[in-house]
Order: sequence, then structure tokens, then C-alpha cells
Amino acid sequence: MSELLFIGAALMLGGFSKGVIGLGLPTISVGLLGLIMAPMQAAALLLLPNLATNAWQAARGPRLGPMLRRLWPLLLGIAAGTAGAAGLLSTRPSPGAGALLGAALGIYALLGLAAVHPRIPARLEAGLGLVAGGLTGLLTALTGVFVIPAVPYLQALGLAKDEIVQALGLSFLVSTVALGLTLSASGLFGMETAAASLVALVPVAVGMALGQALRASLSQRVFRLCFFWSLLALGGYLILRAL
Repeated sequence: MSELLFIGAALMLGGFSKGVIGLGLPTISVGLLGLIMAPMQAAALLLLPNLATNAWQAARGPRLGPMLRRLWPLLLGIAAGTAGAAGLLSTRPSPGAGALLGAALGIYALLGLAAVHPRIPARLEAGLGLVAGGLTGLLTALTGVFVIPAVPYLQALGLAKDEIVQALGLSFLVSTVALGLTLSASGLFGMETAAASLVALVPVAVGMALGQALRASLSQRVFRLCFFWSLLALGGYLILRAL
């Protein structure tokens, strides 16, 4: 019973983070669940919650059609990068890659808190999006976390609060589908795991709904502060987990 309560709390906490800032479900939940199960088992357990919450997050945004047309190079790069590095997902995530990912998140968060906000010119969006997506797919294969460099790329587009949450949902949705196909091909996502993953939707959905309610009450400025402080915390967490 205590183990089930721990799993439920880890899933709800990850869902709450995703509801507030649009990310954090796999980073937080897989990290915590890794204390009692293999990382790839945790990733498989989170597959359906990731799929459902990312689809919901993308669909609830303000401009789905225009967002898809703008982000297709990034999404294509994510799919190609994850598929190209598919063999890496069958092994334990690399601690070194996790530490590098955490460091990149921390540096990016510090730049954001210091009000350094680079902008990508429109003429470079497609090319940089394809590169950012490919690197994100590679890091997804190494760490199971699909954040860098997709998140800095999306932030550099100058999107509003609800737009960036929608854009994150779209990019994470593509990453989740690619990850799911790889887990299935590796035999890590069978019927028994699928049933457990379906049950895991409940605490994740509850946590996400609570987080979305909190986000609705935040101003753009407060949201940005929460976003970057959360990224800093996630980066530190990834580094500590790797060590």
C-alpha cells in the first residue's frame, strides 16, 4: 500500500508541474519512480499519461492550426532524432547525459531569470527548428526527458503564456509517440504495462487539472518567473540524480 501511495504521489506531482508550466511530468515522475523500479519501467508506465496529457495540452491551446504550421520543422526533427537513436532507449539512461541535460536546463533558466531573452528571426525558424528537434530527439533517447533544446527554441519564438504551453504539448506529443513506438518494439510496453499505464492516468490528470487552475490565475510575469525557477529546479534535480 505504501508503494502504491508513493507511485500515486509521484504521478500527481508530475501532473501538477505539467499543468502549471507545461512540462515536468516525465522529468519528475520518472526520477521519483526510479527509486522503486527500473527507469524504463517508469517510462513505460508514464506512456499513456504522457500521451493523453500532451494531446490535451496541445488541443486546449489558442491556435492549434497556425502552431502546427509554424512548428512542423521542430516536430519533424524530434521524430527523426528519436527514431534515429531508438536503440539507445533499450538501455539504462546515461548518467553523463542526464547531468549535461540538467546543466543545460540550469544555464538556460539562469539566463531567463537574468532577463536575457534571445529571439529567433523568422527566416531562421525552420532551419533552427529542424536542428533543435533532432537534438531533442537524441537527448530523449539518452535520458527519457524531452526538454532540451526544444524548450529554449520555443521560448525564443516569443510566444505568449498559453501559446508556449500549447507548443510544448505538441513537441512532447511527438516525442511521446516516438518513445512509445520504441518501447513497444523493445517489448517494454505489453498488455500488462498498458493496463497499469491506463490506471496511472487518474493521478496525473488530477495533478494536471490542479496545476492548470493555478496557471489560469498567474500573470504573464509571474508565469515566466515560475517557468524559469521550475526549469532551474529540474536542472538541479537531474544533476543530483546523475551524481
